[in-house]
Order: sequence, then C-alpha cells, then structure tokens
Amino acid sequence: MNTSISKTANKIIAMIENDGPVTLERYMQLCVDAYYGGSEPFGRSGDYITAPEVSQMFGEAIGVWMATAWQMLGSPKKCNLVELGPGRGTLMADILRTVKILPGLTETLQLHLVETSYKLRDMQKQKLEEFGVTVCFHDSFASIPANPSLFVANEFFDALPIRQLIKTGDVWRERMIGFENGELAFAAGDIVEPPEWAGDGNDGDIIEVSPARQRAASMIAEHVAANGGAGLIIDYGHEKSVAGDTFQAVSKHKFVDVLQMPGSCDVTAHVDFEQLGKDLVAGGAEIHGPKSQGEFLIAMGLREREAMLKKKAPARVRINLSRQAARLVSDKQMGLLFKVLAVTSHGLGKPHPFGDPNA
Repeated sequence: MNTSISKTANKIIAMIENDGPVTLERYMQLCVDAYYGGSEPFGRSGDYITAPEVSQMFGEAIGVWMATAWQMLGSPKKCNLVELGPGRGTLMADILRTVKILPGLTETLQLHLVETSYKLRDMQKQKLEEFGVTVCFHDSFASIPANPSLFVANEFFDALPIRQLIKTGDVWRERMIGFENGELAFAAGDIVEPPEWAGDGNDGDIIEVSPARQRAASMIAEHVAANGGAGLIIDYGHEKSVAGDTFQAVSKHKFVDVLQMPGSCDVTAHVDFEQLGKDLVAGGAEIHGPKSQGEFLIAMGLREREAMLKKKAPARVRINLSRQAARLVSDKQMGLLFKVLAVTSHGLGKPHPFGDPNA
C-alpha cells in the first residue's frame, strides 16, 4: 500500500476506533479530499477521462451555448464566467477560445473557478495563461461576485458526498462504515427518516440523498435568482429519484471496491436529477431539461463541427474524430448516461436547445 493510501485508510480507521462507525458521507469526503490532493487523476494515464478530455468538440458546444446565453441575459457589460470543478482547465480553455466568435463578449467576462485543490488550481492557472485572463479561485459558489453569471458544472455534482439509507426490516437506517476483522465494512446505523419519494421500500433497499449537493444547488440558484444568470449542469445520473446503490470507485479506468483503496481512487455516485432540479427551483432558479448529453450536443451542432474538422484532416485524424464524437453522443457510451440540465434566472425563456416541443 502506498503512503497516500495508508494515510487515508489509517485516518479513517482511527476515527472509527475512537468514535465508532462513520457515515458514508464522511468517508466519501475524506476520500475525495485525499484523492484530489494526490496524484494526477485525469486522462489516459490517470483514472478516468472526462468529456472535455475526449474532444474539443464538447467544450466548443458549451462555449456556443454560453455565447447565446449571454445574449439572452441582455449582453451585460460585466459578467462572471464560472466553472465548478474545472479539472485540468481543458473545458474552460475550449470555452474561452469559442466565445471569441461573439464580438464584445470576451471583454465583459470575469473568470471564476470553484476549486478547493491547490494542486489543481496551479494546473488550471497554467492552462489558461495563454488567454490573458485573470483567474479568481473560490472554495464555493457563495463567494462569486454579485454580477450576472454564466456557469458550467461538468462532473462536479457526482463527486459531492452522499448519504445512504438502507431498509432493514420495517425501518430505514443510516448506512455506516465500520472496521471489522481488519477491514473496512458496511454496517447499519441509527434509524432515520427517509425522503417522501422512498415510500415503504423493501428490506435491503438502499436510497441515496446528498445534503452537500443540496447546499451547492441552493447557492447556485440563489445567486442566479438575485443577479441574473444561466448555466449548465452536466453529469451522469438518473432523471427520476429511485432506490439503488450507485456509490462507485474507479482506478486506472476500472471499477474497484469502494472500501479497498480510500484516497487513491475516484469515488462518486450518480446524480439524482429530479432532486437536484427541486433544490434549484427551491433556491429561486428556473430549470430546463434534463436532456441526454447526446441529444444536447447534436442539437448544439456537434455533427456539423465534426464534419468541419474532418474536411482538411488526414484519414487517421478523421477516424479519431469519428471515435471522439461517438464516445460523446452514442447511447452505448456517454450519450445517454450523462444528462444536461440548464439553469436560468426567471424571465429569460427557454434557452436553446431546451425550447423545442419535446423539451
């Protein structure tokens, strides 16, 4: 076991031995903090690849959406451009390059990145230096300046900690993590009240809730409601609140046991878009969608952009572009599992492509 793994595991074990089993929420937060402060998680040499790393076409589509959203906001002379969880800065670089197509937009933008990892902050700053913009970093959306905002959160909410409740007999209990026989193991904790949508449930059912996601959604919605704004939340998950254990861990592009490598693998859970939408609306924002990522990107012109990039490209590059596009939009790859939810302040109307009759 390497040093980073043993440090995180030992920290969790010590907490359990001193205070008893920890909630999954606490375990997940400790894992995420250690993971993003450690080795490089992104790309083929890391643990997973996000859509912006698959192809520039993804970020360009988001950039075009941002440009049209800015116009919907009335082309404000001062506008925040915000990304939550910016990774290596690849998505924001593609957005900044794309929004130049709209005269006057780039000059109005103030760049704000919500990022808690200082290692990733350095990486993002270096990536965005070429655009000549000042990057302001924030620990949360709460400190974003009170201006109209354009924002994007790609694979941000899936990494926020969740709680799990498990049905045991006639009651729901908090799912905990203890230490037994020299190993971390799941255990049932105190009796808790489930959300209304859970209903009676069946013995052994697991449901997931996330106070952390609710807090983040509330901050975004309240800011947008007070100052005007529009943004996109893109993540993998389900449209309706349903029972199921979606807590997962990935290392070197393969699923691993969620309790075996704390702090050294990517731990996430699927986003409940129905609950996320309710939290955003409760905070004062309007929501549109969600649409599948494939449907959204095709409506934003990904196929046309793919054809344009292929025109003067050699055969090898054309094949690669086809593979990239397929990975982003195919139902069997990222296209269906990933959802896109648009968030706006009231009175803006439905942003493209959420305004068609099937939205």
